[in-house]
Amino acid sequence: MVNRKELRPESSPQAAYGAHLRRLREERVWTQEDLAGPMGCSSQHISAVETGRKPPTLPFSRRADQVFGLVGSKESFEREWREMRHGVLLEGFPEFVGYEGRAVEIRLFEIGIVPGLLQTPEYARVLANSAVKRGSITPEQADERVAVLATRQAALDRPQSPMVFLVMDESCIRRPIGGHKVMDAQLERLVEFAESPNSLLQIAPYAIGERRTFDLPVTLLTLADRSVVCYAESQAQGHLDREMTSVVPMLTAYHQLQAASLSQAESVAMIQEARKGTP
Repeated sequence: MVNRKELRPESSPQAAYGAHLRRLREERVWTQEDLAGPMGCSSQHISAVETGRKPPTLPFSRRADQVFGLVGSKESFEREWREMRHGVLLEGFPEFVGYEGRAVEIRLFEIGIVPGLLQTPEYARVLANSAVKRGSITPEQADERVAVLATRQAALDRPQSPMVFLVMDESCIRRPIGGHKVMDAQLERLVEFAESPNSLLQIAPYAIGERRTFDLPVTLLTLADRSVVCYAESQAQGHLDREMTSVVPMLTAYHQLQAASLSQAESVAMIQEARKGTP
């Protein structure tokens, strides 16, 4: 097909939506012009949605469900649109996970909660259930969140495991999550992680003050070709950066943070002290 753009559905929820639309259209041997008529829009609009240049809308999704006979089904475009707007996978996150599974070095910084890659199933479930209670995600999305996390953790258990550097703000071990049993098991998991030959754990204590170089969670991935990818996210948005001009300063800031943080031995001692004080 002339000028056919290769789609990357793993790169973002919007890209996955577009790939879904193209797949169903091509299964019926419809051109974009064929679909445009019953959809009540132009073929250019169909093309823009399929290639991710234009985000789908709720009316567009509902009309697509009618055209493809998907109203109320698991493949519903309306359902996909709602998950895209309110779901568990932030923009850029699916593509990031692909890089994470191939990284030879992983550098993590987290604030407030233990990083996902080191969360116990119980700790992760408490966080997911809490989001359900707040109404920010559905029970089904909570299950998806926990399942995605388990898949990411399993991907790191491979013959040549990556070196994992972890710097956690002190708040990660001070904030009680899920009660004594859940929190104690989570802190124990961190101590076990520190004993691994492929890991380095450091706590950034409150005392370093303004020397803490990040105010948001950050992950830096070093790939086999020694290129570095940076992923950072806020409450509602994730951003994946592969441009070295902006990634290198983040790597420098990470090294500065490590220099200001406690040693691994001091960090483990702080975690063990926190375990004793867990109510």
